[in-house]
Order: sequence, then structure tokens, then C-alpha cells
Amino acid sequence: MQHTRKARFRWHEWHAKRQSMTQTHACISDNQTEREHLTRLVNQLSDEQLTHPMPAGWTVAAVLAHLAFWDQRALVLLEKWDREGIGPSPIDTDLVNEVMRTLCLAIPPRQAAQLAIDCAARVDHTIERLSPQMVANVEQRGGTVHLKRADHRRTHLGEIERLLGLRTG
Repeated sequence: MQHTRKARFRWHEWHAKRQSMTQTHACISDNQTEREHLTRLVNQLSDEQLTHPMPAGWTVAAVLAHLAFWDQRALVLLEKWDREGIGPSPIDTDLVNEVMRTLCLAIPPRQAAQLAIDCAARVDHTIERLSPQMVANVEQRGGTVHLKRADHRRTHLGEIERLLGLRTG
């Protein structure tokens, strides 16, 4: 009877690890797809389109800088947590976005666009190299860091494309 419980536990443990690995591969694939989407979009945007106004006082370039900030924040926290273990990192996202808008608008548009691509590539590369244990730890205790960067990118790239009347890929 005890052997059967151990076998069931091992099977459930194996199944959970396999499911987590499948989800991680999907996350990596989605991140790559949206990073490529970002690169295609940035490469097709003119300097004039980068300065096009967006809602709430943003511009296209400032929204791209916003994406860069959040990818860079995730990268810095993942690197810190890899060295020191996962700890709390609370953040008021609405306040940070409000404060960041002025800074994002101050970045030259083409540099903001390139920064978005570079930060996306760096964080994606770091996520791809995370151990299964670190992925599980981040998902369980990393609260404010989402390994699936694709969702945030997809949202803002879609907004930019709709506003500019563009369709990519």
C-alpha cells in the first residue's frame, strides 16, 4: 500500500513538472513571437510615426520606452533573485507609469524604439535560461514579475497598430 502511494506521488510530481515545462516552453515561444512582432513593427515605423500621439499624453515612442522599462525591471529582478533568492518587490504600477511618462517622452524616439527591442531580447534570453526550479519559484513567489512578457507587448503593439492603421505579420 505504501509503495502505491509513493508511485502515485511520483507520477503526480512527474506530471506537474512536465506540465510546468510545457507551459514554460509556450511562454518562451510567445515571448519570442511578440519580440519578433516588436522588431518588425519598430523597423517599419517612420520617425514621424514614432512621435504620433497616443492616449493619456503618451507617444508611440514613449509607449515603446514603457515596454522597455517593464522588461528591464523584470530582467533586473530575475538577476537579483538568481543571486539572492526571491524576495518581495511591491510596486504601484499606476503610479510608476504616471511618473515614467515624462521620462519616456524625453527619450529620443528612435532610441526609445531600439531600447524596447534590446530590453525585450535581454529579458527573453534570461527567461530562456532559467532553471525549472527558478521558473517555479518566480511563478509562485515572484508576484510582480511575469515571465510571459508577450502579453504586455501584445497589448501595446496592438494599440500602436490600431492607432496608426497598421497590420503586421
